[in-house]
Amino acid sequence: MPHTPTLPTQVLTSEDAQHLRAAATRATTPCGDGHVVWHLWGQGAPVVLLHGGSGSWTHWLRNIAPLVAAGHQVLAPDLPGFGDSDPPPEGHDADAMPPLIEAGLSALLGARPVDLVGFSFGGMVAGLLAAQWPQRVRRLVLVGAPSLSTDPPPVLDLRMWSHVPPGPTREAVLRHNLAQLMVHDPGTIDDIALAQHTHNLKREHRRMKRRRLSQTDLLLRTLPGVQAPLWGIWGAEDALYRGRRDSVPQALARAPRFQSLAWLADAGHWAQYERATAFNVALSHALAADVPG
Repeated sequence: MPHTPTLPTQVLTSEDAQHLRAAATRATTPCGDGHVVWHLWGQGAPVVLLHGGSGSWTHWLRNIAPLVAAGHQVLAPDLPGFGDSDPPPEGHDADAMPPLIEAGLSALLGARPVDLVGFSFGGMVAGLLAAQWPQRVRRLVLVGAPSLSTDPPPVLDLRMWSHVPPGPTREAVLRHNLAQLMVHDPGTIDDIALAQHTHNLKREHRRMKRRRLSQTDLLLRTLPGVQAPLWGIWGAEDALYRGRRDSVPQALARAPRFQSLAWLADAGHWAQYERATAFNVALSHALAADVPG
């Protein structure tokens, strides 16, 4: 792979985000009659980052450069139906994704195992992939993953936005929704977060609207079949687990090779963006840990 240009050490401005995007190698792999779009940086041991629902690879804007600096190759797809990727040929939920992602990894990496990191909806995809293709996943890191409890998820005050004309009123609705679900401190919703969230929603809108598995216990039931060592990184104020934090370690412990769970203080659901420095440290520890035999 060609040498990756120097990346911004932190993505704090729109110019930094554009630089990071421009530094990526773009690749495509089959998705029915369309394509899954991948973004690749760096060289070394491969780390695959799977984004959350209504998102894209940009959920990882503040985490890619530190991974590359640590000597990893980073692969971040837009999951089928999100970002620039075409919808899956069958299905509209997390269970439609693993075969397409595994096929993409085979095309890009051959049989090389990867360290797999999944955020939210992408955590469900990662868990299912790890259970179905154990030879592919060297270690699994889940970040704010849903579907870990039989209890109903909390009711959040998420407001409709698509009917609101572009402008300050729509921006206010989107900021409100980010504060409800994605972050703990509304002050961390900067211009980049808002711009990327808005862009991702526009591309996902109407394509992947029948997702329901996050409201089930599918991942809880999948974890006992995951052979890879498992780490968890969670925002301590994750809105999905408000009032039921104890369910997270109990669920992760169902994985036979569960290693540890890191709680990030003052972080909400999108912990890797809101508290990027703390998250990057926690992820580096997980990736540097010895993989038990």
